[in-house]
Amino acid sequence: QVQLVESGGGQVQAGGSLRLSCVASGSTSHIILMGYHRQAPGKQRELVASISSGGPTNYATYAEGRFSISRDAAKNTVYLQMNDLKPEDTAVYFCNAVSLMGPNAWGQGTQVTVSS
Repeated sequence: QVQLVESGGGQVQAGGSLRLSCVASGSTSHIILMGYHRQAPGKQRELVASISSGGPTNYATYAEGRFSISRDAAKNTVYLQMNDLKPEDTAVYFCNAVSLMGPNAWGQGTQVTVSS
């Protein structure tokens, strides 16, 4: 199975930037996709961005042009660079991994708070 540990959340003012990191361990050789979802209070969890093992990326409409997802395969780490943050980006951000072996994995979540 895959385990995920996240870091990098925090509080910033609108227009600021944060970079989230997610380190995978365990059966990492079977991971085919990693990404981030987020969940704001009272709302459903939604996709932010994902990156496949082959490199293609996918972004939610609200993330395009502001967020960038990348992967360091040697470090089993995925990064989410978030720029021009807005108060509506306030949420708990969860890293996830899709693996060919075992269930999908989720990180513990990291809080991102953007103040106006």
